[in-house]
Amino acid sequence: MELDEIKNQVTSVINELLDAHPQKEGSIFVIGCSSSEICGGTIGKNSSEETGRAVFEAAKSVLDKYGLFIACQCCEHLNRALIIEEECALRYSLEPVCVVPWVHGGGSLATAAWHGLDAPVAVEHVKAAAGIDIGSTLIGMHLKDVAVPVHPKQKFIGKAYVTAAYCRPKLIGGERARYE
Repeated sequence: MELDEIKNQVTSVINELLDAHPQKEGSIFVIGCSSSEICGGTIGKNSSEETGRAVFEAAKSVLDKYGLFIACQCCEHLNRALIIEEECALRYSLEPVCVVPWVHGGGSLATAAWHGLDAPVAVEHVKAAAGIDIGSTLIGMHLKDVAVPVHPKQKFIGKAYVTAAYCRPKLIGGERARYE
């Protein structure tokens, strides 16, 4: 698969989600990605640095236009930690952890983020307002409590199935409550 095609697919999915469900500037957008799945392999078995870099570059470019922070999820070998900008960690009081991802210990996307962000740090958790999951990497643990799944028109990035989600506030209060 051509890297430009992967970039276009990533751009399309993120734009579709954010156009339909705009997020506040400065919100966190999480991305989980299996470069192996994108390339037609098995998750964790056929990592591609080039593919991870293509996903990161496309996503970062789009998210910068919306004024959102990117959070790139590592693989399970790093307990699904996330690579974010230090500015994001400071804004949200997220405690950095000591680890540097590499392709086979963190994954291709997280490695690309580590090398592509201005001041990268790893954190264990975020509460993202929206995100995409490329290849069933299980981003749900990093979304706010009420995640609403979205099935984009672009159903695959490469050969990996993609899902998206945005989050809404909890509805509380019962029958007497009003919600706008």
